[in-house]
Amino acid sequence: MHNNLVILAGGASSRMKKEAILDNLSPEEIAQANERSKGLIGVGASGRPLLDYLLLNAKKAGYKNIYIIIGEQGELFKEFYGSKDVNNNFYGLNISFAVQYIPEGRVKPFGTADALFQAVEQFPELNTQQYSVCNSDNLYSAKALLALRETNSPNAFIAYDRDALEFPSERISRFAIARLDKNNQLLDILEKPSAAVLADYKDVEGKIRVSMNAFKFNGSTLYTHLKNCPVHPERDEKELPTVLLNSVKENPGTTLGIPFSEHVPDLTAKEDIADVKAYLQQYYPVLDWGI
Repeated sequence: MHNNLVILAGGASSRMKKEAILDNLSPEEIAQANERSKGLIGVGASGRPLLDYLLLNAKKAGYKNIYIIIGEQGELFKEFYGSKDVNNNFYGLNISFAVQYIPEGRVKPFGTADALFQAVEQFPELNTQQYSVCNSDNLYSAKALLALRETNSPNAFIAYDRDALEFPSERISRFAIARLDKNNQLLDILEKPSAAVLADYKDVEGKIRVSMNAFKFNGSTLYTHLKNCPVHPERDEKELPTVLLNSVKENPGTTLGIPFSEHVPDLTAKEDIADVKAYLQQYYPVLDWGI
């Protein structure tokens, strides 16, 4: 088992910053949604950010070393989780910060694969180890994070049952779906699937599986694919699913889809804030670091 978790928090949060007319958000919540990275929006008890709850579940799952990838203007993360660039002690977790710099000529970050590549360049020890990767604006369960730590597969991802995700059907229909073989090895990822192809993507349990960006990687074999990740032709970004598929092509049978059937709270847009607050009030009434 490995002890490293890399958290992606350097994105532009452009969908969260879009205008929305909502009567269930306070002026302070709207201001945070417009100004903060999504994982730092105060949705929890006493206004604590969603990232607290992800870190709590990471600690429950046994992770020790946390690498948070922040943007060039990400100093607010250090106000919450430690002022030093490396080795901040946050409730027993060792937190370090990598910075995703925006290349010259761009106004937005270059995507999730670029974020991870910059992180492993700044922390090269990851290239000789195994590590997990996840979003900062999703609340993955401790059980799911533990499954990534425990798997013996060189690479893996949590393959969520699409029907168990508690999002509007229109939103779920846009999620990329994974094709797995009979041993749950990843074969392909299909973006923006049409209803006509869904039957062809059912796994051995008859489920449609989606990725919510919860991965486990072997640093030494992934590095080349991170470095050489092509730019997505439509979104103009370097994306982790592309890296994963390129790794699968070169090393078949090394990327396990770990089946899970549970909801994953998500902070993508302002409309999600009230739902995530209600979820935390129900399932995390107290933020207890005593574990």
